[in-house]
Amino acid sequence: MTELHELSLVELAQMLQGDALGPLEVTRHYLARIAAHADLGAFAEVTADAALERARQLSRATARGPLHGVPHADKDLVARAGVPTRYGSRSRADHVPSESDPLAVALDAAGAVNVGKTSTSEFGLTGYTEPLAGTPARDPWNPANGAGGSSGGAAVAVSAGLLPAAVGSDGGGSIRIPAATVGIVGLKPSRGSLPIGSGMDSPDQLAVTGPLARSVADAAYLFDVLAQLAPYPYATAAPRSGSLLDAVRRIPQPARIGVTTVSPWDDDEDIRLDPDAREAVARAASWLARDGHEIEDAAWRPRGYADMFRRLWRVSAARIPLSESDSDLVEPLTAWLVREGRALSGIEALETLSAARAFERQTIAAFAPYEAVLMPALAQTPHPVGWYDGHDPLRTFALQVEYAPYSSFVNVAGLPAVTLPVSVAASGHPVSVQLVGRPGGEAAVLSLAAQLEDHRGALAHPPVW
Repeated sequence: MTELHELSLVELAQMLQGDALGPLEVTRHYLARIAAHADLGAFAEVTADAALERARQLSRATARGPLHGVPHADKDLVARAGVPTRYGSRSRADHVPSESDPLAVALDAAGAVNVGKTSTSEFGLTGYTEPLAGTPARDPWNPANGAGGSSGGAAVAVSAGLLPAAVGSDGGGSIRIPAATVGIVGLKPSRGSLPIGSGMDSPDQLAVTGPLARSVADAAYLFDVLAQLAPYPYATAAPRSGSLLDAVRRIPQPARIGVTTVSPWDDDEDIRLDPDAREAVARAASWLARDGHEIEDAAWRPRGYADMFRRLWRVSAARIPLSESDSDLVEPLTAWLVREGRALSGIEALETLSAARAFERQTIAAFAPYEAVLMPALAQTPHPVGWYDGHDPLRTFALQVEYAPYSSFVNVAGLPAVTLPVSVAASGHPVSVQLVGRPGGEAAVLSLAAQLEDHRGALAHPPVW
């Protein structure tokens, strides 16, 4: 007999819409799983009583949104009125907002049942989720290992069957890194593709909202929901492409696909590609070739990226509202990034933002011949919890780059990218690849990802299932 958490998001949403399942039954099931697997560190806060009351209300509702009765959790960077929102930081330990952020309001309007907050790194600044303010997010395949970040809690919840899908945010890989670490699908949309979390809300234009899911179809469904949550507040050059769920159900036309294992960090950091990661790219390329796509090496050799991004990340951190009294409460890396960012002059900050836009143009031009560019998702296998502890800030930053050197450049370029598992290592852990698309090209990369998923077949679930 299929248990509720084994249903896909699409199946679950359809059954809730058609009264084959009720919101209260589904909410109780997921709350029980969350409680049973609290040791995975997926949640920073669980609001069980509020979730059950919300489910009761939805059971009596006549109007039904696309997420009617579907359990959901906010990443702990999203404010929700009356619920502790700590941003993964001891400096916000007692923060309970009086107003909700637009994403929380919109997901409520779509009919979701909020069950709490998923854990994140402090202010979402790192590619691992081991905040001093909470417990580390652990890889369900091997709980001795970390889950990546900064949407680590959300990725763990989806991989472990504690949520049917989740909404994360990605400013330098924060959806794709944990998704690849725990073996699920993670979609970083194009800058401007979504009305909430568009990536156009801040000067650096890095962070976007996006889905984490167990299948390409579920990621597409959740993206379609996110795209309809609110009016678009900005103009954008990223074209709309219709329903992504429809796109992944169509067989794509033969396309030109670039393949590379080059990262923009290669000249500046010690990037060593794990053999399993290299083999996963080769396997994905062979599958796409079998489907009639034209596969060729992508001639891409970016220069000068590392120094620019280091400054850009400091510029981004400088905007975090920390006072002098907060400095002893935040983690050393956070304090260093904020201090270094605020030490930059206005001219230096503007020159960094200008360099980022130049890199964006160059990358779009280099990738333009291809419908998508295939590359590794991660360079290394998952690391034990505590791997990043005990180092100075520069070394901690470098260790993150060595683990995930293929992520942040996609944010700078504003392009869509999806990570998904395509093979399994000898350890039994899934190994993922990344497809990077053209501006507004979510439909294309997800359609290609669906083809890879078909070739791969069903994956085993983590032991916690």
